[in-house]
Amino acid sequence: MRVLGIETSCDETGVALYDSDRGLLADALFSQIDLHRVYGGVVPELASRDHVKRLIPLLREVFASAGLEPGEVDAVAYTAGPGLVGALLVGAASARALAFGWGVPALGVHHMEGHLLAPMLEANPPQFPFVALLVSGGHTQLVRVDAIGEYTLLGESLDDAAGEAFDKSAKLMGLPYPGGPEIARLAEQGREGRFRFPRPMTDRPGLEFSFSGLKTAVLTAWQDCQSSGNDDLQTRCDLALAFEQAVCETLVIKCRRALQQTGLQRLVIAGGVSANRRLRAGLEQMTAELGGSVFYARPVFCTDNGAMIAYAGCQRLMAGQQDQGGIVARARWPMEELPPLHATGS
Repeated sequence: MRVLGIETSCDETGVALYDSDRGLLADALFSQIDLHRVYGGVVPELASRDHVKRLIPLLREVFASAGLEPGEVDAVAYTAGPGLVGALLVGAASARALAFGWGVPALGVHHMEGHLLAPMLEANPPQFPFVALLVSGGHTQLVRVDAIGEYTLLGESLDDAAGEAFDKSAKLMGLPYPGGPEIARLAEQGREGRFRFPRPMTDRPGLEFSFSGLKTAVLTAWQDCQSSGNDDLQTRCDLALAFEQAVCETLVIKCRRALQQTGLQRLVIAGGVSANRRLRAGLEQMTAELGGSVFYARPVFCTDNGAMIAYAGCQRLMAGQQDQGGIVARARWPMEELPPLHATGS
């Protein structure tokens, strides 16, 4: 089955073609970072308008790259949620219109299921069952995955997601948007030990997260540095390192607990923050100590992209699932509501 995937959940327009026999045929992505940087964050209306502007050129690019004519697909998959409703509607309406015009089925895909399955696009994909750490700007969750659509939530953030904490902490220090990559870049020049932040909720049992307190700790430390005139670039680097260490070590501790509690040895990390090198290194060391292994997508497929939507959609479409009604766009959508792969209907 050949599936066109469309991703427009936030500020990146992604289009891809996936073939169940040949794998990924082509993908293209346009990021709106430059558009939103001046505002310090994503402006929903601007994001929606830019998706309208970028989608058709990206569709043409992907079909040309794959050596196919537009419409030479068996189905269309699109991100139906969660995300910004206006942005989602652009992709959903476009996908449904294309599917109707080409006479093929369409299916709305869960954005986080796309992230969770992105490592399946790699040469050495994980086998079920496994524990998944979904870590992005909007989500920080630990999920037991027994099969596609068979998900058990083990723990999640009670407030800010890890990626959100990265971006907000960067903004507090006057760093440009998006803050996560900026903090990671500065942390490489940071000095060990000048600052130390708490590892939240690691001193108690459970698999829940909380990152809002880290923002307050960063703000307090930064304000103290400013008041004493020590707010230079090196201070930003030292703060960035301490913050990154706190977040990554917290995530590693919780992942270790999840593997030990479930008795599983395979860990998957997915979402934008999974591209962080310190986090990957920490999880690789931890899983090796437990005799397990960790899996993740290549960096380009850690952020939002069309390839993950095309792949996830293909798996469900081959199981007979497709949209039964109108356009689907959901700002909030718990992943536990997804039907198992063998169920039909959507």
